[in-house]
Amino acid sequence: MSLKQELQQLHNRLDTTKRKLDAAKGRGDQELVTRFTDEADKLEKKINSLKGKQSYDINKERKSLLDMPFSREITKAEQADMGKLKKSVKGLVVVHPMTKLGKELRLEVMTGFAPKEF
Repeated sequence: MSLKQELQQLHNRLDTTKRKLDAAKGRGDQELVTRFTDEADKLEKKINSLKGKQSYDINKERKSLLDMPFSREITKAEQADMGKLKKSVKGLVVVHPMTKLGKELRLEVMTGFAPKEF
């Protein structure tokens, strides 16, 4: 299971737990309140741990892209035929500005990173 799917699944479980916690508080069932509170805390810790791992992975990828010797904006014509561009440039990595990695790099336009000039 991917990190993104696991995070989504944990968020869903946390939402369910919080709904059950609210219902238990409404009934005044103290035993269930403590059980759901503990479970919610455990899920929040796991979510924070996975978010930390996700940010670590993105930061690692960002550093590897910035270490590449060449980068430039991808033109509209090149964007139209991305397959041809990727075949012609060995090791090309294209980053869109709306992805997490693109936002981390603070890109304004679609950018290509490569070990050699293209």
